[in-house]
Amino acid sequence: MLDLGIVIVNYNTRDLLRTCLRTVYASRGALSFEVCVVDNGSADGSAGMVADGFPDVHLIANAENRGYPAANNQGLRALGYPGGAAAPRFALLLNPDTELPPDGLAGMLSFMEEHHDAGVAGPRLVLEDGSLDPACRRSFPSPAVSFYRLFGLSRLFPRSRRFGRYNLTYLDPGVVAEVDSVVGAFMLVRREAIRMVGLLDETFFMYGEDLDWCYRIKAAGWKVYYNPAVTVLHVKRAASRHSARARVEFWRAMRYFYEKHYAERTPWPVHLLIVTTLSVRTGLERLRQRAGLEGVR
Repeated sequence: MLDLGIVIVNYNTRDLLRTCLRTVYASRGALSFEVCVVDNGSADGSAGMVADGFPDVHLIANAENRGYPAANNQGLRALGYPGGAAAPRFALLLNPDTELPPDGLAGMLSFMEEHHDAGVAGPRLVLEDGSLDPACRRSFPSPAVSFYRLFGLSRLFPRSRRFGRYNLTYLDPGVVAEVDSVVGAFMLVRREAIRMVGLLDETFFMYGEDLDWCYRIKAAGWKVYYNPAVTVLHVKRAASRHSARARVEFWRAMRYFYEKHYAERTPWPVHLLIVTTLSVRTGLERLRQRAGLEGVR
């Protein structure tokens, strides 16, 4: 049985994917793994590059962009999840715009083995300028947390335990912490947790599916951890900048996540405010998209 099954979903990031795969195969430590790359209809020759340069990779080449969760599920199923007896002990969702340190995979596996209650873990992600990627440790976007974010309170008071909950900016980035969610750019998930909750929700297209998976895994009794002992480079927005749907899908994902997990227990006036705000933001992004002025995260 393999230690690790790695799924990388790619969309028009051929050169970054090549670098990512090189760092994966340069990993050190006593671990066994299999890599599955799911190419989502790239037009830049990504699939051909993988086929020619990385013959050990299990390649799935989609004819069109099926979205992030659907493509990840293709890769997870190819590796035997959710219920296959031969599925690796841990699954890793990895973005093609990441670069791993040589001991990164071994370090994260050791962390999971030391924390038997961990269903999910993620490393410290840093951007190209060396700063922390704030998305690598997050709270769920509850109505209160989202309000603080939308109205700028999280930026005004980043050290506040109340207002800084969106990206947990009040936490020391060098200390292990139990969190609500880590980001799908590097999300290590225990096989038993996947068996309990199933795969990613394909109603999402991009954004939100990692939050939802962590939400369901935590609801099943597992914990989610941020582990800063491993640092991974993240070249952010490498894929989403090629998608005109990116910002529209971000706001659509936030509405779906809210309706799935919070709407039923939210007071009616607050519910109306939230739905109206999210609808307006989604509508504005659709107008920007049509005008050729789409923004991406």
